[in-house]
Amino acid sequence: MTTNSDEDLLQRIAAGDRLAMRVLFSRHQLKIHRFVLRMVRDEAVAEDAVSDTFLDVWRDAGTFSGRSQVTTWLMSIARFKALSALRRRRDLGLDEEWAAGIADDADTPEVISQKADKGAVIRLCMERLTAEHREVLDLVYYHETSVEEVAEIVGIPEGTVKTRLFHARKKLAELLQAAGIDRGWP
Repeated sequence: MTTNSDEDLLQRIAAGDRLAMRVLFSRHQLKIHRFVLRMVRDEAVAEDAVSDTFLDVWRDAGTFSGRSQVTTWLMSIARFKALSALRRRRDLGLDEEWAAGIADDADTPEVISQKADKGAVIRLCMERLTAEHREVLDLVYYHETSVEEVAEIVGIPEGTVKTRLFHARKKLAELLQAAGIDRGWP
């Protein structure tokens, strides 16, 4: 009898089992895609990073040591791929701050109403946080990752994760208050 735990799937992938790879991919692809997309903010780049992540999993499944959860290992690989993609983009001469400052005058009525929505305002406020603060908030709140796992994924001490979380929540609260949003939901 075979089990379908992530660890067992990785062992099967290391042995060349394509079906196990498809199962692992379908189980984690969406979560990893969302995580990477929030980092790179470009659908095509995110898709490439996710593909590269799972290509590495296919090649290196046998190197998984089991010291962390498979999800943590996958997120670490994905984070590295996303950061590499961002570095390549900067090397090509793109200035993200300059590009973010370009006004979008093509808003449709639907987009305008979405921007008025609290969720849209929260996302806009999140975008104003530093990349480090956005990253820890994203992992902890959107991906329900523990502080210990975030530390492993990002490669920083747990205390640093907690400090970043504290400052990120504080800054987000200030931004939301300035945008006229109280802490509660309607």
